[in-house]
Formats: sequence, C-alpha cells, structure tokens
Amino acid sequence: MRPAFFTLTDGRFVPDEDARSWWTPGMLSGPLLGGLLARALDTAFGSPEFQFTRLTVDLFRNAPFEPVELSTQVIREGRRIRVTEASVLTSVGVVARASAVQLRRGEQPPGEVPTRTPAWDAPDPTGITDPYFGFAPDGDHSRRGMWIRADRPLVAGEELTPFVRAALAADEGSPVAHRGESELEFINADYTLALSRDPVGEHIGLAAGGHVSEDGVAVGHATMHDVKGPIGFSMTIAVANVRTV
Repeated sequence: MRPAFFTLTDGRFVPDEDARSWWTPGMLSGPLLGGLLARALDTAFGSPEFQFTRLTVDLFRNAPFEPVELSTQVIREGRRIRVTEASVLTSVGVVARASAVQLRRGEQPPGEVPTRTPAWDAPDPTGITDPYFGFAPDGDHSRRGMWIRADRPLVAGEELTPFVRAALAADEGSPVAHRGESELEFINADYTLALSRDPVGEHIGLAAGGHVSEDGVAVGHATMHDVKGPIGFSMTIAVANVRTV
C-alpha cells in the first residue's frame, strides 16, 4: 500500500509529496481537496438512514502546498432531507467548499422508468491493477471510459468510505468528458456528483456522456458505474488552461 495523501495531526491535514497539484506543483491537488471535503461531510453527517445524493465541490482558488483545516455546518435538517456544507481553510483563506444533499432512504417504487440508464459496455475490472484504466471502444473517443481504483488512503490510518471513493472518482469526469484525443486542455472549476446509491467494491467507472465548449469554456458529464451497474453522474465545468512543460 502506497503512503496516504494526508496525515491528520492536531486537527490539520498535512500533505504527502504526492498530494501536489498536477497543474501547479506549488499547490495542492484539487481532486484531493474534493476528497477531503467529502470525508469531512461523511464523518460529520453520514448515517445509514440517509443517502448522500448530491455533492457539489467548488474549486475556486489554488491551495498552497501546506497543512489545511476543514470545517462543516448544517444548513437544513429535515425529516427526509439534510443539507450540509464544508470548507477547506489555508493560510490564504478558504480555497474550496462543498455542499451536499442527503435524502432519506425508503421504499423503491415498483414501476419501471423507461429512461433508466443501462449498464455500460466496458472491460471487466477484475484483475486490473492500474489505478486509472482508460479505454475507447473501437477507438471511438466519444465513447471513452475509465475504471478508477484508489491505490492508497486519503488520510493515514483510515479506509476510504464508499462515498469518499465516489467523490474522488467524480473529479475524473472532467478528463473523461473534456480531454482531446491527445491532451487535456481544460481544468475544471467545479464538479457535481449525483448518486442514487453508494458504490460497491474498489473500482468505479466513468463513461463519457457529453461535452460542449466555446470560447475556452466547457461543460460536460459522465455516467458513473460500479461492478453492479450505473450509480449516478458527474458533471463538470472547466476553463481552457493549456499546460506548458
């Protein structure tokens, strides 16, 4: 097992070297901030009675590569809905935040829904060891997909919960939807994860759903899967940011 991305010390999350941003080495990785926000909400408000149904992560400021703190609050506590928020605090202030909606689990209606999302045509992830296994059926990049398997803890000494695993994977909806045939030239400013249920197992899949862009601004979405079938969607908005080496 590779070392965790963060160590929790005196209420602060201290980053490992691998937590550096792919885009800007002096900053923290955006997807990992989304994971920390999901972890904070799951730790504070997760319960068997409620399903985390929607998580929106706003990545509106670069986070310096330094220890960070997390805060949470309840916005609305109802019989069938719970709305909460979390923030990441650094020496330069709040750099990211997340809002979540939880809905009370209950009886499933008996009728079939004609628009129900079908299972995808993807390789079986059994035996795949690569943490990011991408593919494009018949070379068709409009149908590209990816299996993701987290190969290390987010925080030292902790197992990833299904919700946190899904939140970490949801950020990859951006490259699945926005990547060109050879380069990723859009960096996402936020992502929204919508879940009907928690994922089962270690592998989470994303299947490209669509991309629209103009004047350097892009929106896109991907369907999320586990080994049992579709579990929800990831939608991302992104801005052109051609990476220079």
